[in-house]
Amino acid sequence: MLDPEGSVEHQPASSFPKVLLIPLAMLLAIAALLLLAFSATRQKEPDFYTFKVVNIRGKLVSLEKYRGSVSLVVNVASECGYTDSHYKALQQLQRDLGPYHFNVLAFPCNQFGQQEPDTNKEIESFARKAYGASFPMFSKTTVSGAGAIPAFKYLIDSTGEEPTWNFWKYLVDPNGKVVKAWDSTVPVEEIRPHVTELVRKIILKKKDEL
Repeated sequence: MLDPEGSVEHQPASSFPKVLLIPLAMLLAIAALLLLAFSATRQKEPDFYTFKVVNIRGKLVSLEKYRGSVSLVVNVASECGYTDSHYKALQQLQRDLGPYHFNVLAFPCNQFGQQEPDTNKEIESFARKAYGASFPMFSKTTVSGAGAIPAFKYLIDSTGEEPTWNFWKYLVDPNGKVVKAWDSTVPVEEIRPHVTELVRKIILKKKDEL
């Protein structure tokens, strides 16, 4: 087509070749999908509270209910040399700091010395009557070796510390991450300052949010 002066009309050239727009759009779409997948993977990264366990009454429950609070996870036994001192100290800790910001989570286990031979009902009755245990208790289970329940496998993998006897103790923060582990020989009184400090941080954070 000629312009009024007889010259050929020139269309303005595109600043970006249209042939490249489709591949670019596809690349952007793929990048967005990869970002979403990455975000989803990060969100699904397991922590202690993502697991489900069976409680002492035989009901499957989610540990998610304890998210936002501090947990001291303990594999307990009724006929161990550590039973009396630990149950008394654990219940005192529960009474002093629980249940809104802290809980002892007790997992009976018969792996070590066959010192938890009774049924779940008998174990619960013993703990409640002998020590007034008010903390959550779960079904008798395996906490060490290939048969360990996933929740305990997570504790072991996070700390590199695997129970070799009754009354191992794992401190879990409000986000479900394991802070520290202690073996049977460490008294609960020695652990109390670590628990108290985490609980204090929860309380201060809540005050700041008001």
